[in-house]
Amino acid sequence: MAKEKQEKELETGIKADGSFDVAVEQKEKKMVSETTQNLRASNLIKEFENDQLKKELPEIYVGDTVKVGVKITEGNKERVQPYEGVVIAKRHGGINQTITVRRIFQGIGVERVFMLHSPQVASLKVERRGKVRRAKLFYLRDRVGKATRVKQRFDR
Repeated sequence: MAKEKQEKELETGIKADGSFDVAVEQKEKKMVSETTQNLRASNLIKEFENDQLKKELPEIYVGDTVKVGVKITEGNKERVQPYEGVVIAKRHGGINQTITVRRIFQGIGVERVFMLHSPQVASLKVERRGKVRRAKLFYLRDRVGKATRVKQRFDR
């Protein structure tokens, strides 16, 4: 009630002066609310994430054979090591998008999960397209030798 009384006094004082209008005051309130909207944490986070996204990523599908260039730091030296394998899973979206790549190294299956927009991923190249009918190829974990091969797709 006291707040309403102050607002009425303010409005009457503004009208009495004639130098200020109530409509102008309302516009200023709207402008303030717009600036606070732009500074909300969620908007700032979205803006930051959009800046961090990599622009030139190839279309990657499950079943594709990819070569991922991984940045490795040894002491003060930095080099790029290629990691080639079959994409067996894709997860998430946006800046959190990940792929799981499986390869056979010295007779043992090795899987690595790469965040596509990470600075650790230097390059990403699709070596060949795979023809699969599933979204996740976890069944390849149980297979050995030639049974782990994925048919090639030529239409993409």
